[in-house]
Amino acid sequence: MIHTYEVLVDIKEYDEQTSTSMHVETARYEVDAPSQNHAHDTGLHQAKHEHPKATEYDVRVTRLLH
Repeated sequence: MIHTYEVLVDIKEYDEQTSTSMHVETARYEVDAPSQNHAHDTGLHQAKHEHPKATEYDVRVTRLLH
């Protein structure tokens, strides 16, 4: 059975010119998946696709929406 999960991904991205300046943001996704593990993997894939230069991704499946 497919459910809709809320997935939050904290993304840390360093500036290209200096390694000391960084940008941190949280992306929110609603993911249709058969399990929390699948929702986690899908959220990580989406974040990597949208932020390919990021150095760290912290994924949290926070709640079941549907």
